[in-house]
Amino acid sequence: MTEHIDGLVTAQYTDGHGTEDTPSPPGHAAAQSTGPDADENRRQVLYWRLLSRLFDHEEQATLESASLAVVEDIGLPAGLLDPRASIDSIVQRHPGLDAEFEGLMAVEPDPDDDRDRAAEVRRAALVSKVLLNVFSSASGTVTASQLASWQSDAAWLERALGCKPGELRGGRRPGGAGAGVSPFGTGGGTTPDLSRLIPQIGPDLGAIEADLVNRMRLREVLADPELAAQLTPSMSLIEQLLRDKNNLSGVALANAKSLIRRFVDEVAEVLRTQVEKATVGTIDRSIPPKRVFRNLDLDRTIWKNLTNWDPEEERLYVDRLYYRRTARKTTPQRLIVVVDQSGSMVDSMVNCTILASIFAGLPKVDVHLIAYDTKALDLTPWVHDPFETLLRTDLGGGTDGTVAMALAQPKIAEPRNTVVVWISDFYEWQSEPLFESMAAIHRSGAKFIPVGSVTSAGRGSVNPWFRDRFKDLGTPVISGHIRKLVHELKAFLT
Repeated sequence: MTEHIDGLVTAQYTDGHGTEDTPSPPGHAAAQSTGPDADENRRQVLYWRLLSRLFDHEEQATLESASLAVVEDIGLPAGLLDPRASIDSIVQRHPGLDAEFEGLMAVEPDPDDDRDRAAEVRRAALVSKVLLNVFSSASGTVTASQLASWQSDAAWLERALGCKPGELRGGRRPGGAGAGVSPFGTGGGTTPDLSRLIPQIGPDLGAIEADLVNRMRLREVLADPELAAQLTPSMSLIEQLLRDKNNLSGVALANAKSLIRRFVDEVAEVLRTQVEKATVGTIDRSIPPKRVFRNLDLDRTIWKNLTNWDPEEERLYVDRLYYRRTARKTTPQRLIVVVDQSGSMVDSMVNCTILASIFAGLPKVDVHLIAYDTKALDLTPWVHDPFETLLRTDLGGGTDGTVAMALAQPKIAEPRNTVVVWISDFYEWQSEPLFESMAAIHRSGAKFIPVGSVTSAGRGSVNPWFRDRFKDLGTPVISGHIRKLVHELKAFLT
């Protein structure tokens, strides 16, 4: 993570000057200097303070006083230098700064143009605030308000980089960015070289957030309705709640369930949209179309009634309406989802539980859900309710896929109409027997889909031994993005 932070700072520090040579740290005199290089000296003061605070939590008195002099001199609030002040609180007191944070780190001035040195000093102060608030997290116990404040500051970092809130933490680059095109916007400027850093920043933010959640006294927070209401549902928080749910009771348990349900509903809304975007089955022309306005085929209606055109009155008389057929042919299919619920696969467990419930709501799709670590659990009776399903999971440490296979194999009654989705990192202690069982499913005519992980970011480690054998079998491991799994399942279930 250190190199990614350093890369972000370096990208801002070089700032189109064409050099990465780092001068000696300037002091208070430089901050108050005058002349052509005065603004450049002020800018260096601010970035030296940023580097100092990021990599050494000990406050450097000279840099602090020099930075304060710079900030006051350029008319910015001194609160920008207070590490305890959130960006939300700064903007609330100084609304004019809101627009300045938008795309703050996305586009640089063209180095060939006349540079507004004073504006660059101001920009350096704002960049320093964003990076310091997000990447410098203190040690010790974290409160709910501190976690919420950090999450808000992380959203400001995403905005500063030209991303939508949540986009960077989701591991996705801003939508629509192509090769050779700045992913952060367009305009009369150049873009700092962040293209290699952006994909790594998301995991870093996730790691920081997970650490903050781990340091929370979660049970005490959940027991206080006011504090619990300040929690923002995230994958890290849901993991903690699922691990600790058996130790909660009363108000704390009720608040935990409320947070889990909120998160499930939010993810389900996104996944349901992805599922509905794909077409299910072919048009069934044996079923007459429903004669409702939304099914009206306006183009065909006009075309078929053109003979009724009255050129004198310039009117088209319609004597018959035509409607689109929406009913589709579907074959009864069985979908068996097997999910590794060991500690490393929590993200997959949550996503696949929700996804299974969505497919269970489709017509003529019989969905079965099995979760396993060193034991297997058939969650099929609750597959329609992902919230209840997750409450019945028991996140473990080890993995033994053979116990899940013992539950899955008897469910394959008609191989040609069955798809088995197996989500795991495949680090198994009985590798060969498990793989032979998977190969037997494939040879039987059933569709076998191995998935390395199912996360919103699409990251995940897969045992190379299994990866090579799945490839040789003709069933390569799907890259772990949830959209790819949705596409594969929709293709089979049509």
